[in-house]
Amino acid sequence: MSASTVSETILVLASIILASGLAAYGTYMAGTLKSDISQTMSDVRRASDLRVEVVYASVNGSTFVIYAKNIGHLPITDYTLIDVYVGPYRSARLYTYESSSPPSTGHFTISDVDGDGLWEPQETAEITVCPASIPSASVYEVLVKPSGGTGSHYLFPSPP
Repeated sequence: MSASTVSETILVLASIILASGLAAYGTYMAGTLKSDISQTMSDVRRASDLRVEVVYASVNGSTFVIYAKNIGHLPITDYTLIDVYVGPYRSARLYTYESSSPPSTGHFTISDVDGDGLWEPQETAEITVCPASIPSASVYEVLVKPSGGTGSHYLFPSPP
């Protein structure tokens, strides 16, 4: 073999190795992209499966009473994963779930309509929030948000 044939063979082999490496990297990146898109779609699907809509809220004596409907496709069983914010407009405070009824100060309870402890799709639940005191305001706001789902914001006036 002549020197030019050997160098051409080396160049062809190097080109094949380089092309194979680029093809493998491209396949790997396409798989990663597909995985990322699948995860994003799964997250969006889950968020649409867990949806809550606040339909009414008011002040009842020393508590806030909120009526919310599960408009998602999945039942809600773990109430500790629900965030409830209530208070004067733009100053709402976070309250955490407590299973005892009535709730202690700084907590809320949830009562589903049929009383089975499972907030099923299309079922309305009553959320009772117990603040230390009802702050004075002309407009109050409520935000109920399940973890990993879509929540709902609601404004309501002060009682007369």
